[in-house]
Amino acid sequence: MLEILQHEKKTIGIKQTAKALKQDKAKALYVADDADQHLLQPLVELAEAKGIEVIHVDSMKKLGKACKIDVGAATAAVLK
Repeated sequence: MLEILQHEKKTIGIKQTAKALKQDKAKALYVADDADQHLLQPLVELAEAKGIEVIHVDSMKKLGKACKIDVGAATAAVLK
């Protein structure tokens, strides 16, 4: 499921992902389970309210690697 992040247009990080969600540009939200949940919860709630699929990833490291970046990522979104 993470392979899609390597090929699709995406945002990486909490701020850019939140912006994409608010502007209805996201079609899927990826969240790292080891990231700070109080920062992620508003994004998850917004995605669920808009009917956007929320996909949980084991770790920030794994999500960052799937996004082809050298650091961990708390969130990412696949864009429409």
